[in-house]
Amino acid sequence: MPQALRKTYQLKISLRGAKPPIWRRLLIDNSVALSTFHVAIQIVMGWTDSHLHQFIANGRHYGVLDPDLDFPEILDEKMFRLNQLLKKEKESILYEYDFGDGWEHQITLEKILPFEPGAGLPSCIKAKGACPPEDVGGIWGYVNLLQALHDPDHPEHEDCKEWIGDDFDPAAYDIKAVNELLSEYCR
Repeated sequence: MPQALRKTYQLKISLRGAKPPIWRRLLIDNSVALSTFHVAIQIVMGWTDSHLHQFIANGRHYGVLDPDLDFPEILDEKMFRLNQLLKKEKESILYEYDFGDGWEHQITLEKILPFEPGAGLPSCIKAKGACPPEDVGGIWGYVNLLQALHDPDHPEHEDCKEWIGDDFDPAAYDIKAVNELLSEYCR
């Protein structure tokens, strides 16, 4: 893509239904393939890429083509770029991860900034909240987990502590470690 057409997108990725809110602010090259954008989302959110995913924009679904799965409406995410789905500030798309747990992420284009070669994109510039654990049962399962962890009298308190460990902090986020992973896997 010609340098003049490349832009830097400032995106806000919000996990729908999370209370307190869980979100990330990401700077990324607007010409990145959706397949690479998927990797960046996995890293900034803290997921492990263990489940299926899809992008949904304007009634179209983009994801990984798999001949063993019967998803005829899925368009190959490798063939599309982020700037084909998001073009104007305030536009949003949906990213769904783990169809069983149904983690829905609202991705909003907050700002379109000039592209600066060598800027080290993608880069997470702000974040709030830890990523929920995989396979917890979606947003409702996560809410139940947090309630059990915070209430020593909860009937599932000990089981949840054993499953998640003593060091889980729902507010924790290591932006430096995340940016190191982005540098390793997405640049």
